[in-house]
Amino acid sequence: MTSDTTAKSLSFNSARFLISASRLDECPADYGAEVAFAGRSNAGKSSAINTITTNGKLARTSKTPGRTRLINFFSLNRENCRLVDLPGYGYAKVSRDMKDDWQKHLGHYLNDRRCLRGLVLVMDIRHPLTDFDQMMVEWCDHNNLPLMILCTKADKLKFGQAKTAMMGIARKLEAVGCLEHLVMFSATSKRGLDETRDALTVWLEAESEESGHSTAE
Repeated sequence: MTSDTTAKSLSFNSARFLISASRLDECPADYGAEVAFAGRSNAGKSSAINTITTNGKLARTSKTPGRTRLINFFSLNRENCRLVDLPGYGYAKVSRDMKDDWQKHLGHYLNDRRCLRGLVLVMDIRHPLTDFDQMMVEWCDHNNLPLMILCTKADKLKFGQAKTAMMGIARKLEAVGCLEHLVMFSATSKRGLDETRDALTVWLEAESEESGHSTAE
């Protein structure tokens, strides 16, 4: 018999801040289902999360990219379902030691978090596949972690230009087996919002025995 919490339709509008963590041992208990968002600090990650959840204040947007150095967890209306905002990368004005420490703990989360169902990589459609993006794609492919790429700020280009950019990205990633969704996205026009929510729902509602990713030796 299905419990009420399981039967409840997943609502992204229900997202609420749960906790911030700087290390893996500060994260919520490692069960249930999580989908994490990663991206360079100026790629529009916070705006994408806020658009998906219809909450303009959920993920903090800042005029100083890279300020958030914590892993932020957001609960959803279904028990033990979470969205995770990973620290932005590339623009933080912090010391080398702090940056190395920060990346180490981020690596621990990505490698060791068993309830992680998929990664959403947010990249600016006008500046796609940076070194960081390539590194994240390769990591997901190496570890068999389902990947969705949101090509944000699509409203900054004419539709024909955006379409051409998407085709170019798809061509460069055609050999990447972990890539399940490549979405043209705009927080301003809401382009790609329904497609993104549908894909997130499939990942978060997958049977528990299918969860977790295999870490290659």
